[in-house]
Amino acid sequence: MTMRRLTPLFLVLLLGCEGAAPASSSAQGITTRREAAGQIAQGRRTAITDAVARVAPAVVTVQTETVFRSPVDPFAFFFGKQDSQGEQQTRAGIGSGFIVQPNGVIVTNAHVVAGATNVSIALRDGTTYPAKILGIDEMNDLAVLKIDARNLPVAPLGGSRDLLIGEWAIAIGNPYGFLLGNSEPSVTTGVISATGRNLVGQSEGQGVYVDMIQTDASINPGNSGGPLVNGAGEVIGVNSSIYTPTGGSIGLGFAIPIDRAKRVTDDLLAHGTVRRPWIGVKIALPQQNNRDALRGGAVIRTVTPGSPAAAAGLENGDVIVRSRERAVRNAYDWEAELLEMHVGEDADLRVRHIGRERTVKVRVADLPEVTAQKVSVLKEIELITLTPSIRSERSIRNGQGAVVYKVSQRVSEELGIQSGDVIVQVNRTAVSNAQQAGRLLEAMTGRGPIRMIVERGGFLIPIDFQIR
Repeated sequence: MTMRRLTPLFLVLLLGCEGAAPASSSAQGITTRREAAGQIAQGRRTAITDAVARVAPAVVTVQTETVFRSPVDPFAFFFGKQDSQGEQQTRAGIGSGFIVQPNGVIVTNAHVVAGATNVSIALRDGTTYPAKILGIDEMNDLAVLKIDARNLPVAPLGGSRDLLIGEWAIAIGNPYGFLLGNSEPSVTTGVISATGRNLVGQSEGQGVYVDMIQTDASINPGNSGGPLVNGAGEVIGVNSSIYTPTGGSIGLGFAIPIDRAKRVTDDLLAHGTVRRPWIGVKIALPQQNNRDALRGGAVIRTVTPGSPAAAAGLENGDVIVRSRERAVRNAYDWEAELLEMHVGEDADLRVRHIGRERTVKVRVADLPEVTAQKVSVLKEIELITLTPSIRSERSIRNGQGAVVYKVSQRVSEELGIQSGDVIVQVNRTAVSNAQQAGRLLEAMTGRGPIRMIVERGGFLIPIDFQIR
């Protein structure tokens, strides 16, 4: 390749040495050299450079600021410090993202912005905008942000269902942020090492990582949330995690498939939350040392009464071996399939029971608590009645009570009430439903202390507070 690029220029130099050349010959030599330079430049262009040129303008830096109080110094009192809450501190964080709509809609990882007090976006040219978090899906480790800007470059989105093992994979992002000197994104290359990876060990980032794209393109701190791009210049994944015993990249990087990211983004833009597909089955988790359990299908441990699965005739002990077009080898494959389903659609499941297989059509529904009637308490707590479906789905021990569906951050921090708590008693009165729990709490406003018993994680926990 190098010799071929140098040949035209080498010939020109030989012609110049053979004798005096007329002016026109000199001009021709200059033209030939320019053409040679053009050929060299053209020769440098590859699928990778073209792909980067398409996507890099839409890659952004996500800067976060988290305000928190440091732990209280137990000896502070003896040294005359009066602040028992600890000192207020600020922690800065950084990640990557990419623009998916020209009006400033940006996709990144949930763990990049989790708990952030302020979020800002730096474009490729260094322009910075404050950002609003439109929605977060911690289970899929995805978040959607919005900045007030127009006519922004958009990253072309591809598909993640037809990826080829060994095809080019390009990771674009901002490893180590501005320590590298400017806001231009960095580019690393590799190949698609594998697809459908289920991460059951520790990895950087948080969330449920199933059906992931594996790549050996270097992904480092700060790359999280950036795009993984194919050779055609299309985003095929969202870089999210690495497996590393050293803290740095060792060639085991993972990205969330872009098809899943599209669905989550659509839900977050439309509803501010993600509709979680549910059919009402609990799958037996395989033992990690049992290789046969990782390829024998997804074994149904329990079927929730009144669920779509129960209506379709699924039973305990049935083994799901295929769902729509996906082969289901184990429980992790089933979790990955659920993440790809859409609420309201019908799913054809291939099920095996005692050696015989059958096809079952199941309607995909929302989680039961999503459709349950909500009871608002003091405008800061939403309760729903504990039903057999919710009890089975959440493995709740008590047979009746009120589930805390939502709670404001203020109430959660001050009282210790958490989303998912099941209120089973208020003072000495047993709680049978959400309406009763709401009435009891409203009636106790301004009337003294309240002791509320909640079930959390299978244990009964007392919470003492007052509502003034």
